[in-house]
Amino acid sequence: MSTPFYVSPQQAMADRAEYARKGIARGRSVVVLQYTDGIVFVAENPSRALHKVSEIYDRIAFAAVGKYNEFENLRIGGVRYADLRGFTYDREDVTARGLANVYAQTLGTIFSSVGEKPYEVELIVAEVGSAPEDDQIYRLPHDGSIVDEHGAVAVGGNSDQIGSYLDQRHRDGMTLAEALALAVESLSRDTNGSDRQLTAEQLEVAVLDRTRPQARKFKRILGRQLSRLLDTESAATAQTDDPSDEE
Repeated sequence: MSTPFYVSPQQAMADRAEYARKGIARGRSVVVLQYTDGIVFVAENPSRALHKVSEIYDRIAFAAVGKYNEFENLRIGGVRYADLRGFTYDREDVTARGLANVYAQTLGTIFSSVGEKPYEVELIVAEVGSAPEDDQIYRLPHDGSIVDEHGAVAVGGNSDQIGSYLDQRHRDGMTLAEALALAVESLSRDTNGSDRQLTAEQLEVAVLDRTRPQARKFKRILGRQLSRLLDTESAATAQTDDPSDEE
């Protein structure tokens, strides 16, 4: 009779974490930045049908990287949770913190279960407040832990390099055009340090805009509006760098 193959719980969890991280790293990155009027989401995503960034509720948005079918199931579950809680209690009771806790429980249960593979996803749940200091951004890795983020955060792809780039350059009080330009610069950087050129057609951009008069603060930035924002910041940068402007 052969001896059963034994794997320690620590090794099993490490193997599951490595499996999930590799799957997430194969996807294109998403970055989320605070700017003066809200929160901007920027993803490298040429598809116009399969979204990485979506609205969950009035002031809450969701971004994800990894396997589309897995994070789409989580997005739909989040929308149902928010709708039910808002209908049962009050719309103000639907918060990014509560939604992040629900996602953390789901991801943690799946990650710990030996009966199914871990989800190859990493999530961001963000809520825009009435002032920049009231904004909330939560990052949820594959294992269901919750990380409270501020300023700027990147997930998927080479997120460590992109996150380091953002931390060095992001500042409070940025305009939407400045935050968008910084996000595109960070996404354009390859792992070897060289820069790529990302166009508006390759980007998925959305904002939670606290200045919108309606209750729903989520808005996608598409087409000519996106191109205009990118061109505006590019022109401002070129003018700043033009030596002919120096006295």
